[in-house]
Amino acid sequence: QVQLAESGGGLVQAGGSLRLSCAASGSIASRNVVGWYRQAPGKQRELVADITSGGRTNYADSVKGRFTISRDNAKNTVSLQMNSLKSEDTAVYYCSYSDGWKTVWGQGTQVTVSS
Repeated sequence: QVQLAESGGGLVQAGGSLRLSCAASGSIASRNVVGWYRQAPGKQRELVADITSGGRTNYADSVKGRFTISRDNAKNTVSLQMNSLKSEDTAVYYCSYSDGWKTVWGQGTQVTVSS
């Protein structure tokens, strides 16, 4: 079993910054992919960014140049630094973990960007 605990999120004005963090615990495979997805009201959940255990990153086009994903393998944490936030970034953000056998989701954290 893997458990994910998210922190961060909240309300910020457009142009501001927020940082999301996610700590994984339990049976963590040495090779895995962790990332962040988001879901806005009435929309499907979409990938924001992910990062492999080897450090390879992948970003949605809509956040490239504004968001940065990073991980600390020793601490089993993944973070998402979000800069230059826009109103369209408003959504519930979910941390995810995948290792080829299973995918686990965090409980979600609300990010609201006011214009």
